[in-house]
Amino acid sequence: MEKLKIKNNSKSKDTVTRTIRISGISFDKIEKLAEKNSLSFNSVVNQIIEYGLENIEE
Repeated sequence: MEKLKIKNNSKSKDTVTRTIRISGISFDKIEKLAEKNSLSFNSVVNQIIEYGLENIEE
């Protein structure tokens, strides 16, 4: 499986506001990725979710 590559994408206009809980370790990793790539935390989370959904084994 190809690894996830974080991209500087434009913001999606089709969004839903939802509260989720994630582990502190995951939060820290995502925060570091966001800072490293000059992106928002939400942008990185959305890219991770999209990658997971596209590569899920059903």
